[in-house]
Amino acid sequence: MNRPRTRLDSFILRVTAQRDILNMLADQAMLPPEGDVLELGLGNGRTYSHLCALFPERRIIAFDRAVAAHGPSIPPEANTVLGEISQSAQAFVGRGAALVHADIGTGYDEKDAVTLQWLPGLIVGLLAPGGIAMSGLRLQHPMLEELELPVAARQSHHGLYRKRG
Repeated sequence: MNRPRTRLDSFILRVTAQRDILNMLADQAMLPPEGDVLELGLGNGRTYSHLCALFPERRIIAFDRAVAAHGPSIPPEANTVLGEISQSAQAFVGRGAALVHADIGTGYDEKDAVTLQWLPGLIVGLLAPGGIAMSGLRLQHPMLEELELPVAARQSHHGLYRKRG
C-alpha cells in the first residue's frame, strides 16, 4: 500500500538522515583536522548530544534563541550562544569551523526563504576552507560544493557541502 507521507514520517526521515549523515562524516573522517563544530539551532539537544559523542575532541558550540534542550543535552555556558542566529553567529565568522550543522528550517516556505537569504553566506563565513556544512535547508553559494548524501538520507531535505578553497 502506498501511503502519503505524514508529519511523523517526515520527522523520522529528518532525524534518521541527520544521524546517518553525521555518522558518515565521523566514520569517513571527512572533517578538517582542526576547527570547532557549530550547531546552529540547539532545539532540544538531540543532535548536539550526538555531535558530542561523535566528536569528543572538538569544541562544540550551540546557537539558539533560548535554551530549551533536555538537561543532559545542554552545552556548557561557555559553548552556548543565545540570540538571533543570523546576528549572534557573526562573532564566529573567520574562525574556521570544521563543521557547521544548521537545522533551523521551519517547514514554511515563506519563512525558510527569508532564512535562505542570509544562511548560505553566514555558513561560508563560519567554515574553514575544506570545512563541511550540513543543513536541513538546501544551500546555494558559489563557495559551497555539494557532496553526496548517504543512500538512506537522499529522500530527506538535507544538503551536505564542502567549502571550496
